[in-house]
Amino acid sequence: MSVTERPAAAAGDKRPGFPVRLSPHAGVPSASKKITNASDAFKPLPLKHAVPGLQKPLPAGVGLDSQAVRTRMVEKLAKQGVRDAAVLSAMGLVERHRFVDTALANQAYEDTSLPIGLGQTISKPNVVARMLELLREGKGEQLGRVLEIGTGCGYQAAVLSHLAREVYSIERLRGLHEKARENLRHFRLANVHLLFGDGMAGFVKGAPYAAIIAAAGGEAIPPAWIDQLAVGGRLVAPMQTAGGQQALVVIDKTAQGIRQTVLEAVHFVPLKSGTN
Repeated sequence: MSVTERPAAAAGDKRPGFPVRLSPHAGVPSASKKITNASDAFKPLPLKHAVPGLQKPLPAGVGLDSQAVRTRMVEKLAKQGVRDAAVLSAMGLVERHRFVDTALANQAYEDTSLPIGLGQTISKPNVVARMLELLREGKGEQLGRVLEIGTGCGYQAAVLSHLAREVYSIERLRGLHEKARENLRHFRLANVHLLFGDGMAGFVKGAPYAAIIAAAGGEAIPPAWIDQLAVGGRLVAPMQTAGGQQALVVIDKTAQGIRQTVLEAVHFVPLKSGTN
């Protein structure tokens, strides 16, 4: 683990209404609690402010739609070390098989990444849960406004919708942006705003963000992300290390400066600029 620090910049707190007009480079809107039993993740949590969706009962369903399938995935995540009850609950609420191709649906709840088209993948459940747990670390209540870099198929945005008051998710590949819109239509998530644009530029009109999470890794964290992170906020993203590999990086922005912590090795698609 390594830590570096540098001065932080102040940020305002204005947010746009929806719909909004965006510049070509911006985009187009289209409880920390340890548990010992994974089934506890689906019980109401003693949060100061209720997280949207956490108290909704899961449908019984059949096959891949059944609660049992998602419960088994959550139990595996708990055994792998995920301890945040809010994260486990959110993971159990979102039907992952709705975000992958029909031919791969039977693998949807396995701890594996899967192709979603255009050379991109949906991250394995353990990685999603790990990053969300890091994002919420030390938070006993719902996150505020969150920016997601790399919407992909929309799965992580759906999970985030149960953990944050508002989610802005930006995707640079139009094909995936449209796919995410279609995937998320079923869930009717009023607090999720999908954007088509260059994720490296972030989305300044929604800043500052309480948290920023990225699903692609570059050689460095783009300065725009740091600028758009609120003081007191946290950023979790993969980043290329000196050895050419990727590692998870956590950046905390405080009144005193920026604190960067490098964690375990990961493997994400490369971070790219522009739209396609």
